[in-house]
Amino acid sequence: LDGAMGTMIQGYRLDEAGYRGECLAGHAHDVKGDNDLLVLTQPGIVRAIHDAYLEAGADIISTNTFNATSIAQADYRLEGRVRDINVAAAKLARECADAWTARTPGKPRFVAGALGPTNRTASISPDVNDPGARNVRFDELVLSYGEAIDGLAEGGADLFLVETIFDTLNGKAALFALQTFFERIGRRFPVIVSGTITDASGRTLSGQTTEAFWNSVRHVRPLAVGINCSLGAALMRPYIEELARVADTYVSCYPNAGLPNPMAETGYDETPAETARPIEDFAQSGFVNLVGGRCGTTPAH
Repeated sequence: LDGAMGTMIQGYRLDEAGYRGECLAGHAHDVKGDNDLLVLTQPGIVRAIHDAYLEAGADIISTNTFNATSIAQADYRLEGRVRDINVAAAKLARECADAWTARTPGKPRFVAGALGPTNRTASISPDVNDPGARNVRFDELVLSYGEAIDGLAEGGADLFLVETIFDTLNGKAALFALQTFFERIGRRFPVIVSGTITDASGRTLSGQTTEAFWNSVRHVRPLAVGINCSLGAALMRPYIEELARVADTYVSCYPNAGLPNPMAETGYDETPAETARPIEDFAQSGFVNLVGGRCGTTPAH
């Protein structure tokens, strides 16, 4: 799998005008920081990042759609552009993957339609004084994911990547939307499901252990299940080992470049060699089938 998209984009240091481009010059709300929007306003940047990962050897590249749902895009008042963003992101990745497959026919490249967790949680109250409060409903998440899924499929994704699941109920909404889509079109796409461990307790934000997380999603028969982001590769080891023990499918792993460091230029300061050591250990131990990187990683990782 490829590596980080967001932290690579940060390296371009785009200002508000850079994020808007020409097509959103008159938009009434600030859009700086909306990385997904760049597939419409700065496609050359996204293409360059895809190409860098493909040149580094990635077999699968992820679409630049981590926050490309109506729920997440509402922060920028861009709910009406969600389908456009997902279609454009998948087409852009598709073009890059196909170009590299043509160069190296013996190494086909694939496009994973990325479905991130959204910026809301269906299981946890946003109000410490009201444990029963929720700021999103399951059916709202399903509809929001469904719109993104339609766009990614139209743009040419080969598979779907439900990733960075910190709340399994959010993840299950995405998986339900995918299953509904598969039933409607009469075929299945491969699906990779990836959760994230949020602290040293070894649990997701919504409180599940690795084994509990797997048992919550195994019914969708994923091509692979894994862990991404989290604490970096070194601290991820016991959870990857546990997942490899309990899962009856392939296992994926794509960590951050170590623990976050707000003083570092990219927010992370683990070198490629430091990332490589635990990943090599995972591979030699037989824990993983698919590896890549997330926040702070680069084509060198």
